[in-house]
Amino acid sequence: MKKYLVPIIIVLLVVASLKWGVGVNNMLIEKRGNARVQWANVESSYQRRADLIPNLVATVKGYANHEKETLEAVIKARAEATKPEITIEKGAITPENMAQFQQAQQGLSGALSRLLVSVERYPELKADRSFLELQSQLEGTENRINVERNKFNTLAGNYNIIIEKIPTNVIANLRNFNEMPLFKSEKGSEIAPKVAF
Repeated sequence: MKKYLVPIIIVLLVVASLKWGVGVNNMLIEKRGNARVQWANVESSYQRRADLIPNLVATVKGYANHEKETLEAVIKARAEATKPEITIEKGAITPENMAQFQQAQQGLSGALSRLLVSVERYPELKADRSFLELQSQLEGTENRINVERNKFNTLAGNYNIIIEKIPTNVIANLRNFNEMPLFKSEKGSEIAPKVAF
């Protein structure tokens, strides 16, 4: 009787280990998939901003012809911001790709800020209904971008924690589940801006 007990125990242990491994693998796939979906939401929000910019530039152009340099900077920054393409497929999103993506987006944010500052010189533009609607939509989009980035960081952060925990890290390493980079603040953002009156 003892002869048969040892092979049965070994088979049960192997089956239990396989079942555990499949469960962990499926959980990791689900967490990575959730982060990928959220990344698509981040990209969608950035795309919404990029879609609003031509209308905003056209509206400002009608009032502020001599702001040509500022308008061209916004158009150039928009083109640069839509260049970096990050896919979240296996290992495609790297810290370097994320840094390049963030840098392009920050360039566009800076150009838009300069454009909106230049608008202050045109009271009739600031009162234009189209401009006010576009400005409101752009503000809403910027808020949406921040929300989507934060959600991505939460999901990707949870995924990163799981792939490092013991014993799930064994399956994560065997199946090449790589860490996902997170959005980080812009350099210098920890310093409070100086306001002078």
